[in-house]
Amino acid sequence: MSQPIGGQAVLEGVMMRGPSNWAVAVRKPNGQIAEVCRPIESVMKRHWVFRLPVVRGVIALGESLAIGFRALSISANYAAQDENEEAEAEQAELSRGAIIFAFLIAIGFAISVFKVGPALLADLLPISNGFWFVLVEGLIRVTVFVAYLFLISLLPDLRRVFQYHAAEHKAINAYEAGEELTPENVQRYSLLHVRCGTAFLLWVMVIAIFVFAFFGRLPWYWLIATRILLLPVIAGLAYELIRFAGKHTGNRVVMTLLAPGLWLQRLTTREPTLDQLEVSIRALREVLALEQRTTAGEATQVEVMA
Repeated sequence: MSQPIGGQAVLEGVMMRGPSNWAVAVRKPNGQIAEVCRPIESVMKRHWVFRLPVVRGVIALGESLAIGFRALSISANYAAQDENEEAEAEQAELSRGAIIFAFLIAIGFAISVFKVGPALLADLLPISNGFWFVLVEGLIRVTVFVAYLFLISLLPDLRRVFQYHAAEHKAINAYEAGEELTPENVQRYSLLHVRCGTAFLLWVMVIAIFVFAFFGRLPWYWLIATRILLLPVIAGLAYELIRFAGKHTGNRVVMTLLAPGLWLQRLTTREPTLDQLEVSIRALREVLALEQRTTAGEATQVEVMA
């Protein structure tokens, strides 16, 4: 049985993570591949409460964001490293305070643009029926999200990041299929994956429609409060859906429901080169080796997003 592996594209590289370890591989300006590995001290290993459905989704999302910020800081240092520079870039990681600050900025931006903003826009419309209000708000939210992804997909500077995003997906798809991990073999696999963060975010917005339908149309201050306070619950529910889908990829009904999330990944992925696949495979091989050295008693099975 394969280990549950997820990952993330970074600057000129890929971060791969398993239940107990993560590794980032980056193509340096001189063409060499640098690797940095770290263990994961998940709070889900400490108490069963953190492994309850929905709760584990909130914990996993927070841990994924923290690891993602650390991997980005490492990749940025390596990607900008001069060819003759001897400094160890992996030592220049973000401090805990910097990670918290970056986390708050990212979450604040996402909540403002994709949660509070659409709710306040819908509040300007003359809709008295609570169900229709929530539905229109949801449509505005999804439209803003898709438009945002479309606009950033047009930025030339992000093309290589999207290529590494696809390289990450292809490597995981090949690994889960039991394929030998070579760039040529991995290239044949899909650049889409059911556990992708893009699909996760879309389902956060769809599930929000059903959750907020219980409240109907509220005064503007309660609109803001519910959209912020219920976000962890909605994210936890979306995590459970993605987790379930990852285990039932052969179910036609499940895959039909997840099809919009897979289509949306076309905006955030581009066909990678063999060199980029080599980087992705290097990160995957490293994290798999680390997971094999982690004893069964220490490892807690945690589903991770691709």
